[in-house]
Amino acid sequence: MGLFTGVVILVLLAGWFTHSWLLDRPVPQRQAVPMEVDIYRVGEAFIARRRSQNPVSSVVVMHGFLENPLYFTRYYQDPSIELIMLTSAGYHLPLQTPVFQQPPWKATPALATGTIVGDAQVLNLALEHLVTTNTVRVHGHSRGGAVVLEAARQRPELFEPVEVILEAPVLPQGQLYQPTSKIVHWLMPLVHLLWQHKPAGILRSPIWGPLDDSFKRELILAMPFNPRRSRVLMTNTRDIADWMTNTGPDIYRHVRRGAVLVPDRDRVLQSEAMLDSARQAENLQIIEVPDGSHFVLLDNPEAIPPLIRN
Repeated sequence: MGLFTGVVILVLLAGWFTHSWLLDRPVPQRQAVPMEVDIYRVGEAFIARRRSQNPVSSVVVMHGFLENPLYFTRYYQDPSIELIMLTSAGYHLPLQTPVFQQPPWKATPALATGTIVGDAQVLNLALEHLVTTNTVRVHGHSRGGAVVLEAARQRPELFEPVEVILEAPVLPQGQLYQPTSKIVHWLMPLVHLLWQHKPAGILRSPIWGPLDDSFKRELILAMPFNPRRSRVLMTNTRDIADWMTNTGPDIYRHVRRGAVLVPDRDRVLQSEAMLDSARQAENLQIIEVPDGSHFVLLDNPEAIPPLIRN
């Protein structure tokens, strides 16, 4: 009996140490592109402002879970746009030879890495200190939509002149398309490691929608390499579920105008729950995207409202 107990303890200890190693194992970066931008470090997050002479409008973008800000660059490639891109805290910055700048804010707030609340604080720093035009759009995809709403709740005065675009967003009282069990969540670091060894294997999943676009395929193949460690994924997933459950529709009153884009073939989030939530946003237009996947900007860019020019 004593030998059996000792073996069990050793197995449990080995499992615990392996799980801890998987959580904090550094993840290599896959995607990095050249771009003329100024970079500001905010804790474990980054803000990148693309250099633009005499911009006529500003767009602040926040990517979704496992993504990176390159998701938005093709759509907002017009050089007259002052594009300000955020990375989630704990994610790689997908840019070559970044040029870091001294931030214009006096102090960096204490941030909780991996949380919607923490990333919302970073978004508000960008909105308050880096935007230089009077025509401003804030565009959030998936988890980034929740970050936008949370930022508006934190600093509603910053959002009075802002148009928001919430694309296939995480919303109050929203739901995942397929909720994960506790055991699947615990195994996520191992799944993450295996995904990195064979990133193309998941392309057969229906969650991605059409894959004819090489730009979209490259963004998907980079996903398992975007977070710097698996631990931030664990925090992200728990926090998304908690935020959807604990956030009420009153958060919508802090955004003045914009749109919620709801794809009817979303296989990441439940479209019906998204619609039910969005209908409680009095100031936002709802745009349903027939046959649209979770990646509206890539598959149905025509569904995005045109950017207002100053």
